[in-house]
This record gives sequence, structure tokens and C-alpha cells, in this order.
Amino acid sequence: MEQFNYKKSAEILALSASMTDFTYKKHCHEEYAVGVTLRGIQQYTLDGSRQASHRNGVMLFNPEQIHDGSSYDRAGIDYVMLYLKPDLMAELLGKQELRFTTPIVYDRELAQCICNLSHAVQSGADESLGSELLVQLSNLLSHTEIQTPRRMNNAFVTKAKEMMYCSLGQILRLDDLAREFNLSKYQFIREFKVHTGTSPYQFFLNCKVEHARRSIEKNKDIYSAVAAFGFTDLTHLNRHFKSVFGITAYEYMSQLT
Repeated sequence: MEQFNYKKSAEILALSASMTDFTYKKHCHEEYAVGVTLRGIQQYTLDGSRQASHRNGVMLFNPEQIHDGSSYDRAGIDYVMLYLKPDLMAELLGKQELRFTTPIVYDRELAQCICNLSHAVQSGADESLGSELLVQLSNLLSHTEIQTPRRMNNAFVTKAKEMMYCSLGQILRLDDLAREFNLSKYQFIREFKVHTGTSPYQFFLNCKVEHARRSIEKNKDIYSAVAAFGFTDLTHLNRHFKSVFGITAYEYMSQLT
């Protein structure tokens, strides 16, 4: 049986999941995502490479890193995941940039810390305990990464993303975007995908879902999220929401209240 349990503290979103047949659609998050495979083998494609996290594997995702996800076989998987905002990590690390260069590591201390923090958030533990565990986690994470040259996030990509962020309540108008860069629609699609690893449509839709999630967390109103981010109706939002988070927008809201 597929189970996706979300719980949010003041600073962290925690997911505890168990799944067999469900497959995540290709997507990304604006936060860092760190998790531990508790049972089974979790497989996913990340930056064009196939990954497999076995039991006790620590999965590390950078913000806006495109990935999908599924169980390797019918035995299924259990795992936990924490979503950490970039500005929070910057505060914890003294403005030091955190950039994961290895997608999966096997580190018992790191895995235990992630599990402890996940349990603290899921169980509604005292905020001071969560804060201490978060500091411990940030220290451990800062030692998992090695700074290496990263895919160039140049002015073209930055401006294109900013334009998309400003029109999340509308439909994607590729012709208008392409015109800003003196490119044809097809040239724009090709250039965007070369630099980001995903198409403009996939990125735009993912942003709409991510911002709808934030709206639901803040306002506890799924219908205002439907209207604010240009979804046709609740069914439209739910279909895309479930492909990213495993549950519908209403189920997500219900878990956070």
C-alpha cells in the first residue's frame, strides 16, 4: 500500500513514505532534499544518470535538481526525506554554499541524524530538540560535499526563470519568452533544456505545483491555490500535485492541519 505522510515544523518539511507501484514524475524542488532509504532499493534518474539507493543509503538532492523516483522491484521501499530551504542552510553554514556532488552516500552517523530529525518533526517534538538536530545535520552535510565546477546557470537561464516565476498564475507563453532572447520558440526550448536538464514546460509546471504547495501551507486553502497558480480546477492541481508528492493537494493540507 502506498503511504506518504507529510509533517511540517517551523523550518522543515518531513516526509515518511512507503511505496511499491507508485512512480514519481520527473520534477525538482526549490529546497535541498536529504533522505534515507530504510527498506528496499530506491531507484531514480538524476542529471541523466541512473541511481540506486539501498538500505541506509543517504540521498542528497540540490535545489532545482531534476529527478524521478520509484521502487526497484515489487518488494517496495520505505524511506524518509527532509526538505530544507536554501536560506536556512545558508544561515546554518554561515553563508557557505552547500553543493552536493555525490548523490548517494553511506554514512551511518548522517543517516541516523536524518532519521532522528525526521522523527522529531513527524512526532511534533519540542522545537529546541529539532533545532539542535538541525544544527547537527547541517554540520554533517557540510562535510559530504566537495566544491566542483557546476553546470553554468548563466544570465539566460536566470532571466528565463525569473520571467516564468512572474507568470505562474498564467499559461506558459513560449513565443513571448523566446522573443525576449531573440530566439525562435524551438531554439529557446533547446537552449533552456541544455542548461537546466528539463524543458521550459516541465520547469514551469513544477514551479506552479511547488508554489501551490507553499500557498496551501500558508493559507490552508486548496481552492485559492488553484486560482492563484492558474490550474483549471482542483482535479488539474491534484493530478500534477500527486505526481510530485504522492498524495493529492487536499490530502497534503489535511496532514498539515
